[in-house]
This record gives sequence, C-alpha cells and structure tokens, in this order.
Amino acid sequence: MTRKKLTVKDGKRIVKKGAARIKDEDFKKVLAKSAAIEQRFAHARPLNRFFEDFKLLMAIVRDYKTGAYKKIPRWSVAVIAFALLYVLNPFDIIADFIVIIGFIDDAAVVAGCLLLVERDLNEYREWKIARLPG
Repeated sequence: MTRKKLTVKDGKRIVKKGAARIKDEDFKKVLAKSAAIEQRFAHARPLNRFFEDFKLLMAIVRDYKTGAYKKIPRWSVAVIAFALLYVLNPFDIIADFIVIIGFIDDAAVVAGCLLLVERDLNEYREWKIARLPG
C-alpha cells in the first residue's frame, strides 16, 4: 500500500481544521515552548528552509498576545499557533521519529499556514519595519 504524498493543499486543510480548535491558552503555550519549536525549525531538514518565517510567526504571536499588534484577525493568529504547535507534536500525521519523511507533514502544514496568512504577515512585517529606529 502506498502512502499518499502530503501537499501544501493538504497542509492548508489541516491548518484550517486545527485553527478552529485553538484557544487563548494555546497562544501562551506557543510562547512558552518557543525554544523547542525553534529547535525543530533549525534542525529538521524539511523545516529549516522556513527558519526566517518561524521568527516572524513567533514575533506576531508574541506581539498579538502582549497587545502590541492587534491588526491581525484572531483567526490568523490561531492558524499560526496551530501550525507552530503542530511542528512540536512528534506524533502527528507522520511521526517525527521516522527519519527525514517524519517532518514532511510539518513542512506541508507550515507552508499551508504561510499561504493562509500571507497578507496578514506582509502587513505585520511592514508594521514591524516602520517601528525600527532610524
């Protein structure tokens, strides 16, 4: 039996479904586990290409949670939180302990997340740049 290859479209579907279950305490969980999530992005080969995106995603969750940035819809932050927590879960669709392919579903979910919130991320990036000194 062959396993169906996960696509970005699958990732978007997974993220949409998961984001509906995100609660406010999950934002705190993302922030509390940021170092562990960062390790996944930095060292899991399919995910390390998203490392710069990870930093932006963490920053937007942090700024949303502290109230520094509220222009993003809660749903978009829920999408981001779900994707970040999904990456941390070792027993998701494809278990992460399966060498290399264990992180393919994580990459599909992150890619799906980025597509779903692309406009919000761009607006946030512009807001962040405008706040830089000088």
